[in-house]
Amino acid sequence: MNYSEVEADILQLIVGATEADVRAFGEETVTRLVRPELLSGAADDELSADAHAALTTACADVLTISAAELHDKLATIYDGILVDDDLDTGLLTAISALAHWHSYLEQNRRGELYELAIRSVEDVDQEVSADLGDFLATPEMAAEYARIRRLLDPGAE
Repeated sequence: MNYSEVEADILQLIVGATEADVRAFGEETVTRLVRPELLSGAADDELSADAHAALTTACADVLTISAAELHDKLATIYDGILVDDDLDTGLLTAISALAHWHSYLEQNRRGELYELAIRSVEDVDQEVSADLGDFLATPEMAAEYARIRRLLDPGAE
């Protein structure tokens, strides 16, 4: 499959999934995207101390934090970004995942979970540099795609 086909298939899976499957997918995926090792490469001068604390708390509590609390944590994070560009990739991934999760919690929009899925695919691509023409050729990318399919369409196995 090429990258566009993977994207289209993920979108169809999200649209067709049950509410319970979408929620389970979202929880597992956001947890994956805010894992502590993603934050380990960040430089101390990229975030203020308050922003770093808010990010750490939001990541640790991602499945129990309310939409309102997450909104406040994200505001603190955004206010505490100290660089204009070149924010660490792991930080970007985690902040983006939190923002999409917040929007999903607040508005129950499945499009936010599609964005989480794409961030998750991109996270794997950072590790293995998948070929856009044969996107699932690496075992890591094939495993991530299989994880997404398994969670969104558990009866298809």
